[in-house]
Amino acid sequence: MEWKPDKQSDIPIYQQIANYIQKRIAYGEYPPGTILPSERSLAKELEVNRGTVISAYDVLYSNGMVERIKGSGTKVNTNVWGLSRTRIPNWDLYVERGSFLPNLPLFQHLRGEVHEKNIINFASGELAHDLMPYDAFREILSKHEFQQSLGYEHPQGNLSLRDEIVNHLKEYRNIECSSQSVLITSGAQQALHLIIQCLLNHGDAIAYEDPSYAHSLPTFRSAGLKTYKLPIGKNGLNPEDILYLYRKHKIKMVFLNPIFQNPTGTILSLENRKRVLDISQELGIPVVEDDPYSLISFSESTNTSTLKSLDKSGTVLYISSLSKLAASGLRIGWIIGPDNVIQRLADAKQQIDYGHSIFPQWVAAEFLASDSFGKNIIDLKLKLIEKRDVLITSLQEELSHQLEFHIPEGGIHLWCRLLNEDLNEYKLLEESLRNGVAFVPGSLLGSKKGYIRLTFGRVETLLINEGVLRLKKGFENQTNAFS
Repeated sequence: MEWKPDKQSDIPIYQQIANYIQKRIAYGEYPPGTILPSERSLAKELEVNRGTVISAYDVLYSNGMVERIKGSGTKVNTNVWGLSRTRIPNWDLYVERGSFLPNLPLFQHLRGEVHEKNIINFASGELAHDLMPYDAFREILSKHEFQQSLGYEHPQGNLSLRDEIVNHLKEYRNIECSSQSVLITSGAQQALHLIIQCLLNHGDAIAYEDPSYAHSLPTFRSAGLKTYKLPIGKNGLNPEDILYLYRKHKIKMVFLNPIFQNPTGTILSLENRKRVLDISQELGIPVVEDDPYSLISFSESTNTSTLKSLDKSGTVLYISSLSKLAASGLRIGWIIGPDNVIQRLADAKQQIDYGHSIFPQWVAAEFLASDSFGKNIIDLKLKLIEKRDVLITSLQEELSHQLEFHIPEGGIHLWCRLLNEDLNEYKLLEESLRNGVAFVPGSLLGSKKGYIRLTFGRVETLLINEGVLRLKKGFENQTNAFS
């Protein structure tokens, strides 16, 4: 047998063996009545324990694919295609199918660790509980009477919320638009998914930043897109790289996070933002701007004008949300774009979920219209500055010989380079998880190795120092492994 189980896979070996044999039965390579190899001989051939093969045969027996005859061994059921007894579907085969791909195994592992264990979480890209405006939400729920219809909402979202987003964008981000050009989504993630599924075809080429949160999204691979990377330096991307990728690969769309970019925290210069728009207009390539952080600037002198606020030709599709400004659990995001694009995306969203729930839309509209929103932004910035500074001071005191980093002037992430090139970021993560602290290895977010992302916006301020000490222990244990 040429086939061998993949011992690095997340699928248990016994299940891989069962799936393989079931496929051979389905393909007619093991016809009904075929005697399967003995447990001992198959274990030897596949270089696994006999107990693993027994478990695989147990799965096949429970599915009705094989029968066991004393003295004869295990054979393919003679009535495999007309079984009289109930068969259990092989769900493992089903979950391997489908066009929508799962998250990377390491992200699934990280998610499970931080939710199930007492982990200090520098990995998750959301706000900590001490940053969320609970008092403002309590006031809305206690003092404002809910008078909205409980039926299906408008395909683009609740009109009151869209009107408040229009006002918000004009006041805080200098973006002019109308409620007709706004689509409410379940966070920025659904916005990206809708754009990819509705505006691009299988085989289309797109460009995104490297490193970037977008690198980890299975949505691009699920859609069968060809992806090309735009390297990020200290001052963001080089706009001329977009021209190069267009000439070489005919890219159809560019995905950017130019303001306090995730994960590097860099900000694209105003000159380069304008150059990106010039290139977009010259080539007719849409730019999808993901803007979670432009309101979280720690310096009044930093120019955080979004691409959309500078866009005079309508080449930018703008995505933002309340996830990084208030609470990720609200699931309130939005897309701003040309009317025909918004109509297309709204139609797709209605097919998926018949529109967004009215309750979070109502809360979000009341929040954006209240004085609490502006106060919350001020408070959020002050608390994030405090978290950033506590993290930086702690890292400089405990890990200055292990890490170097650029100090971000906004956002929630710290992008750190490992000074010891022999350190493996994945082994460091496993060691750190054992010590009770989590981060994101840099290569999960792009092609560069030897980096880690620490999200200071996610950890309670009082736990940051303890998190760094746990991380330091992980470094020490990993370094001692080389000795």
